[in-house]
Amino acid sequence: MRRPADIAAVVIGRNEGARLIACLEALRGQVGRMVYVDSGSTDGSQQAAITRGAELVQLDTDRPFTAARARNAGFAHLMQGGQTARYVQFLDGDCALQPGWIEAARSFLDKSPQAAVACGRRRERFPEASVYNRLIDAEWDTALGRTRSCGGDALIRVGALKEVGGYNPDLIAGEEPELCVRLRAKGWEIWRLDVEMTLHDAALTRFGQWWQRTRRGGYAFAQGAAMHGAPPERHCVPALRRIILWGLALPLVTVLGAFVTPWALLLLLAWPLQVVRLWWRGMPWARALFLTLAKLPEAQGALTYWWRRLTRARARLIEYK
Repeated sequence: MRRPADIAAVVIGRNEGARLIACLEALRGQVGRMVYVDSGSTDGSQQAAITRGAELVQLDTDRPFTAARARNAGFAHLMQGGQTARYVQFLDGDCALQPGWIEAARSFLDKSPQAAVACGRRRERFPEASVYNRLIDAEWDTALGRTRSCGGDALIRVGALKEVGGYNPDLIAGEEPELCVRLRAKGWEIWRLDVEMTLHDAALTRFGQWWQRTRRGGYAFAQGAAMHGAPPERHCVPALRRIILWGLALPLVTVLGAFVTPWALLLLLAWPLQVVRLWWRGMPWARALFLTLAKLPEAQGALTYWWRRLTRARARLIEYK
């Protein structure tokens, strides 16, 4: 298959091991250039990438590693030397590209000059491995058509990305929706196509991993609302309101009320009732349970962001694997 010279790829990762090898093997031959950006791996990822034809970029340790910073570094590497790529396929190192995606996404962007981003169907490689993998697989099942944001895997128009200055390197999570806020403000469109795009290997097998991942999401919601929460965008505001209600206000009122009357403990029934309500509306019971429970780690993440902002503490990654 002829490699399209006007499409390049940026893959980011840290200690992804066999997942990175699968990612690069699936990508080989589909793009003109592959760049792998490594964030301090100790498992031989750097040599594995070079062996498979990728250009290696290693982030230094002067600042915290973030996915946004890694993607920017890969994109900057591509821009050196007057390269001519029109589109860049961004990939996380735990994802493998599906056959036919590049052709479909490129064709769509060629025909849609206002579209800055094309993303497709992302699915879990092993949804049966754990309830947490199944939850993430359901999380990827989002609406098709013109949308407000994309995830880490997407084919992006180089000119649009340059116009908005790339990803925000200060974000430890939620960098893709924030990028899309700025793209849409410039008149660009984000599209999700009904095409298989990537297989993702979350490798979540423990409750603690799920908790940390969800906590990171709460941090991203709080930071996103702080950056773009004003009208008309209201970025992350609805999600943050739910976090405050279910993850902060309800537990706090219950605990304080219990000092006045034990009847206040009845407020705790709101949690199982919410699970039943979601299940009654057609949501699988496990997803309803974890979606309700998620408000606690999300609240913890939001509090972490607010505390770091108040104390001007240095941002640090919230890792879950």
